[in-house]
Amino acid sequence: MTTANDAGVTRETVLANAELVLPDAVLRGRVTVSGGKITDISEGAAVPPGAEDMGGDYLLPGLVELHTDNLERHIEPRPGVHLPHDAAILAHDGELASCGITTVFDAMRVGSVLSDKGGYAKYARELVSALLDLRAAQALRIRHLIHLRAECCSETLVEEMAEFGPADRIGLVSLMDHTPGQRQFRDIGKLKAYVMGKKSMSEADFVEHVANLKSLRDRFGEVHEAAAVSEARRYGAVLASHDDTTADHVATSGAHGVALAEFPTTVEAAEACRAAGIAIMMGAPNVIRGGSHSGNVSALDLAGAGLLDILSSDYVPSGLLLAAFRLAALWDDLPRAIRTVTAAPAAAANLADRGRIETGLKGDLIRIRLMGGTPVHRGAWVGGQRIA
Repeated sequence: MTTANDAGVTRETVLANAELVLPDAVLRGRVTVSGGKITDISEGAAVPPGAEDMGGDYLLPGLVELHTDNLERHIEPRPGVHLPHDAAILAHDGELASCGITTVFDAMRVGSVLSDKGGYAKYARELVSALLDLRAAQALRIRHLIHLRAECCSETLVEEMAEFGPADRIGLVSLMDHTPGQRQFRDIGKLKAYVMGKKSMSEADFVEHVANLKSLRDRFGEVHEAAAVSEARRYGAVLASHDDTTADHVATSGAHGVALAEFPTTVEAAEACRAAGIAIMMGAPNVIRGGSHSGNVSALDLAGAGLLDILSSDYVPSGLLLAAFRLAALWDDLPRAIRTVTAAPAAAANLADRGRIETGLKGDLIRIRLMGGTPVHRGAWVGGQRIA
């Protein structure tokens, strides 16, 4: 049901006869959205005239995604194949809308390596500008925010981060260190299989690549890490660590003011994060597969130990919803599981206006039906307006 006031600006949407997944309970009821915000939550199966009947499907808050590499995949769908930024952003936006993600922090690397075959070039400033232009033109279905992945093991991090400022509304900065032999790539064999396949390297190329990255870490690592922390403060962004492996890594993260740990690789690191009050995020693919593709700690093991707060789709947007329902089965607690993809990521990013079905919050909602244990996305609304 949609109505307009005399100025033609107030719109009302009523979604009725749904299983409402609230922060701590599930109940049959309806939600009213007016002026882009939730204005009423009522219990019962009644479907008022003009309301949309959800037929008993689940109604969830829109999913909040803090770290996805999916936009990069649309820009370069195959090695060496580059698509125009506007087209890639629009395709990425549509894909996420179809997966129930209504707020996304698009992850973009800053810091380039130009000195070897396995390197990578600058792209973030141009891509952020294109995204902001599309957002200003209201060409996007969902809410897009910016996540800068600061690659400390690089040559150009300081110069690239200097190109951004508070006006870009950078919401999240993560401290990346992909130096071979530590963190995510403790297992050099896993790195070798990944990089040689992606970059078509020879054995000699790979050996040179590893040596070069280790040299970059020795020369620039500490300077780049300090610069990234400083720039995050200048932007007003939340600071995240990435692939913490040891308690010492977590202690360093805490000293920097890190609020969010992305994908800790060991139980030791996750326990240290919990003790330090740092939110723990793991990848949805890890949950779905039952283990890490890099040989690191299982997200399910962390979930079973009470050491998982937030899920990220990472590189599979459709996995976010599926992984949340896998956690619901593990914990026998649907609201708790749904919080890992809604309220918890919103809170970690200081977004108090979304992530929960609650009056006064943004009317970002998704309709889900379970079929054989698999969640099927059947509709999405942003600010009460249907987008998928």
